[in-house]
Amino acid sequence: MEPEEPDPPQVPKLLDRDEGLRSSNTRRGALIGLVIILLLVIGGLLLTRVLRGMSQLQDCALSGRSNCT
Repeated sequence: MEPEEPDPPQVPKLLDRDEGLRSSNTRRGALIGLVIILLLVIGGLLLTRVLRGMSQLQDCALSGRSNCT
């Protein structure tokens, strides 16, 4: 009969805690990325709206009208 090998040492529970921290950091990074993208989209829409208004005002003025608002 062969002698039995001893059980491998138990892995401490710290690995589970590290995994939880890593997943919360990943979520935090994803949330920050989402907020940045939303801010860029809102900024782009606002810029488009302002530039459209300016374009309409310039078109009105260049057509010779005097009551452009």
